[in-house]
Amino acid sequence: MTSIKPSRRKWLIASASAGLCALAHTRLARGAEVVRIIVGFPPGQATDIVARLLAEQLKTVTGDNYIVDNRPGQGGSIAMGITANSPADGTVMMLTHMSAVATNPHLYKSVHYNSKNDFKAVGLVGDLPFVLVCHPSQPFTTIPELIDYAKKHPGKLTHASSGNGTVSHLAMEEFKRRAGIDVLHVPYKGSAPGLTDVVAGQVSLALETAAGVQPFVKSGQLRALATATPKRLPGMPKVPTTAEQGFADFTAATWLMLIYPARTPDTLVSSTFDALSKVMSNPEVSEKLARIGAIARTSANPQEAAAYIRSEYDSWGEVVKRSGVVLD
Repeated sequence: MTSIKPSRRKWLIASASAGLCALAHTRLARGAEVVRIIVGFPPGQATDIVARLLAEQLKTVTGDNYIVDNRPGQGGSIAMGITANSPADGTVMMLTHMSAVATNPHLYKSVHYNSKNDFKAVGLVGDLPFVLVCHPSQPFTTIPELIDYAKKHPGKLTHASSGNGTVSHLAMEEFKRRAGIDVLHVPYKGSAPGLTDVVAGQVSLALETAAGVQPFVKSGQLRALATATPKRLPGMPKVPTTAEQGFADFTAATWLMLIYPARTPDTLVSSTFDALSKVMSNPEVSEKLARIGAIARTSANPQEAAAYIRSEYDSWGEVVKRSGVVLD
């Protein structure tokens, strides 16, 4: 049997004392010395940023080495398919998001996974609130000014999204519908390339995560028009909310959750949840998430996380059905 480092042994013993299976931890120590965290977007996107923070923090708890494996495409669905067919031995997990789990299976004609059956949930990590931004050269600084300009120049404005069916796409479509404006959708494989084109002035607008837009807003490369949140964000206190500008019930956010392939042993899922809980209980982690525009949120246990997936899948399925949108 492979020897276990003293620091690793202490962690295993502590977990076992909490009622977890020591055998599962031994398998994790032996077979998951390098653990891939799959992310469905390119480097630099909000989910990727959070995944890298988790990789760093989980290593301090478990002693394993975690690497982020970016597999962009189809709004995270390609990464979900890869995860579903990965080894169920603790060497592969995914930091997934709401769109990939709850909307994409209803939007796309074919995805290579079943959200309810092909995965085991570990636990929620947090929420990513969205912010509406534009290139500084645009002649508007508020939502009312944006709407006025768009109505006077129909079809002139464009907006980037992190992919068809993602929150940045669907939420912006809802905003355009409510505002009664015509803005052309330009989908990308992740928020980073889309924001790059907004910064370059090739695209007019983007409704993207605070984590993704904050560096550009602080540097003056993008102008923040509104946060799609009930209250102003701590990291962007001067930016008014959509509610403050006439859209009281309009919000946009996505959640993040760690998942495993479905065949992963429950004991391994439990041990990973234990490690994740230890990470999320660290106040410094919540502070770091807040600094990048994320809001920490956790699950009580893996069973609660699994139930949340089922609930979100069903509720968003109804939303997509009402929209009538179907993607190739």
